Amino acid sequence: MRLLLLFSLLLVSTGLSPAAAKPNIIFILCDDLGYGDVKCLNPEGKIATPSFDRLAAEGMIFTDAHSGSSVCTPTRYGVMTGRYAWRSKLQSSVLGGLSPRLIEKGRLTVPAFLKQNGYHTACVGKWHLGMDWVRKGEVTELGIENAAQVNNVDYTQPIANGPTSVGFDSYFGISASLDMVPYCFIENDRVPVNPTETMKLVMNGSDKMSFTREGPGSPGFRGEDVLPAFTERAVKIIHEKSPDAKNGKPFFIYMPLNSPHTPILPSKKWQGKSGLSLYADFVMETDDAIGQVMAATEQAGIAQDTLIIVTSDNGCSPQANFPLHLEKGHNPSYNMRGHKADLFDGGHRVPFIVRWPAQVKGGQKTAQLTCLTDFMATTADILGQKLPENAAEDSFSFLPALKGQKSDATRPNIIHHSINGSFAIREGSMKLNVCADSGGWSDPRPGQAPKGSPESQLYDLSTDISEQNNLLTSKPEAAAKLQTLLESQIAAGRTTPGAPQKNAVEVVMRKPVPAGKPKKAKK
Repeated sequence: MRLLLLFSLLLVSTGLSPAAAKPNIIFILCDDLGYGDVKCLNPEGKIATPSFDRLAAEGMIFTDAHSGSSVCTPTRYGVMTGRYAWRSKLQSSVLGGLSPRLIEKGRLTVPAFLKQNGYHTACVGKWHLGMDWVRKGEVTELGIENAAQVNNVDYTQPIANGPTSVGFDSYFGISASLDMVPYCFIENDRVPVNPTETMKLVMNGSDKMSFTREGPGSPGFRGEDVLPAFTERAVKIIHEKSPDAKNGKPFFIYMPLNSPHTPILPSKKWQGKSGLSLYADFVMETDDAIGQVMAATEQAGIAQDTLIIVTSDNGCSPQANFPLHLEKGHNPSYNMRGHKADLFDGGHRVPFIVRWPAQVKGGQKTAQLTCLTDFMATTADILGQKLPENAAEDSFSFLPALKGQKSDATRPNIIHHSINGSFAIREGSMKLNVCADSGGWSDPRPGQAPKGSPESQLYDLSTDISEQNNLLTSKPEAAAKLQTLLESQIAAGRTTPGAPQKNAVEVVMRKPVPAGKPKKAKK
């Protein structure tokens, strides 16, 4: 009784209701959505995004937020663990739909942490962090399975070490990107409809000659139905769990969407809505899905005490057709260089909008440097909990920024990582790319930098957001300082204060330049 009284007095002194002290949390991760695709972030953008705009009007925009990597899997690892993915055994590229679990046994995750603190936890959407299928043959571990491997698992058997093994009470979704096998939904640890058919999906509805990888699919499975199915399930969970939430049992929903990643397949009601492109239609449908989630919290009477974060796993993919959109006055990367897969800011600076009416005043912006790995430390900060030394090694709380406060614990710098494993580090406005190229898919691609190019690139983003003026020769001391900082943070196994930790494998800071002309990457 005494403890309850003390807790009540604490809540009164801080101005928090019990629900506000332990809010529901919804983390929506769009897939390949560019910073410039969101109207409230890019006033010159040509895509209508009313749900994003309302979320921003009622919450806070982070203008300097970044994904942990410029591609899918590593960013998701960082969201779930608060740790840069290059500290794991995945040093480049992404997993496939049949890859085994990447998150290490015993590693604390956001859902496991929140579950320990009384939350119901649900994952709805694209996982892409590996799970252990029952194998009938070889499957690539740290990459996308090849065509000969797509039938090397027994889809009728339960799946081990999926989302429910890392702290989620329930899971509904797909194993990886929707352009990878298998083409089926997964419910907890099973495939409800056995993928007995061989199928491939149209990569882009306006390009009938381009298809996803061929492989097993469930009868009746359609790419157009995936985003609506995710939205419907998330809304259902919100309504089911809201009575418990009002009575001290909050929920956490992690909602990694499949859109607007390829295959670019908006449902029929959204096709043509943008008047711009099928990709723009898909962005609009994605925006509508976010609106439906927001509306569900309002209808359930829990919006005030629900923290909603909407962001993207990396920049826009070139599959969206940049030339077409630029011709029509729309730049998915806004004023930044590059796109998905790159070290340039277009590859990893992402939309990041937070709404929490009980605690965050609407219509605000912050330029606080933020990474998606910071989600874990922020949840701990909200709950007033301390994370273990061997968890969330690269996670800094952004709660002070949400409250408009200064903090010594604010993120001081950030490390970027591209699809080929190249590194960049930024502190203040200075950014060092530790390679002579993009590290990804834009020009110059790895191995294609002009002869005699400097081995690194140094940019001052305060005056050169488009990363055009390499200052390496004019500011060698700044470059050396950043490289030394990068080397020390790699070696320490962490960027947060605390005891040094071990990386899973040896981390090579400077990637070897490929010989000859690299092949065009397949997404």
